Amino acid sequence: MVEPQQGASYEQQLLMAQTAEAQGFGGFFRSDHYLKIAAGDGVPGPTDTWVTLGAIARETETIRLGTLVCAVTFRYPGPLAVAAAQVDNMSGGRVDLGLGAAWYPEEHAAYGIPFPTTRQRFNMLEETLEIVTGLWRTPLGSDFTFIGEHYSVVASPGLPKPTQPGGPPVILGGFGTKRTPLLAAKYASEFNVPFAPIEDFRKQRQHVREACEEIARSPDDMIYSAALVLCCGENDEEVERRAGAIGEPVESLRSKGAIGTPAEVLDTIAAYAECGADRIYLQVLDFAISTTSGWWASAC
Repeated sequence: MVEPQQGASYEQQLLMAQTAEAQGFGGFFRSDHYLKIAAGDGVPGPTDTWVTLGAIARETETIRLGTLVCAVTFRYPGPLAVAAAQVDNMSGGRVDLGLGAAWYPEEHAAYGIPFPTTRQRFNMLEETLEIVTGLWRTPLGSDFTFIGEHYSVVASPGLPKPTQPGGPPVILGGFGTKRTPLLAAKYASEFNVPFAPIEDFRKQRQHVREACEEIARSPDDMIYSAALVLCCGENDEEVERRAGAIGEPVESLRSKGAIGTPAEVLDTIAAYAECGADRIYLQVLDFAISTTSGWWASAC
């Protein structure tokens, strides 16, 4: 899982995706941001999520592609459903759609995108989930209508249809204890807990399982995943160097990441798995080192 807004070209993202595929990783996921978040200049600048994933879809064969996560404020539900369905077709059915309520007001201001209140954004998220999944699942020859507070869709043919029956799996995530788990239980195939200590992952997983039970859905039907910052090196010096490239001390990364030698990273992954994580996303922040040295593939 990569953060291209920190400074990554399309070519670097493609190389990372192809390397991950060649090394046997299950997926290549990217964030959906228009402005850098941490240190650095962000050069060459943001790359559009769905343009990038569509291009990578045509240059890969087996690896899954997706978002952690698309900001609901960036795209109307109808065009989002079209874009994700098209990339799903271009990839032969390898797309997952991670969707979130957005949180970063500065990037909205920088690119002229409205940034409503938290409550409004969560309402927009729920309506978007209803519309996107409804469009994908509308049978051919039928139409879909939804009238909401923020978005309305009238007599849509729900085209194009994705390759995956019913549409790409939906990923939701976060730390809310009420509404977020309920939205996940209703709409998501996967729930992701991002960059959290293992005990927080355990608690949030339980909230989602309880929400599934509330709506009579089997909690075991949900995939539970964690995203961890990756800072992996062959020795302590390499780990320190890569932490420096990320811009954080090693110790501050340990609470939210997979840090250390490859063996230590595997131990961290195993610990989350023992707590119920079905998938782990490794967030690669030091893109320049990873894509120029080739080290990432050999060490991980």
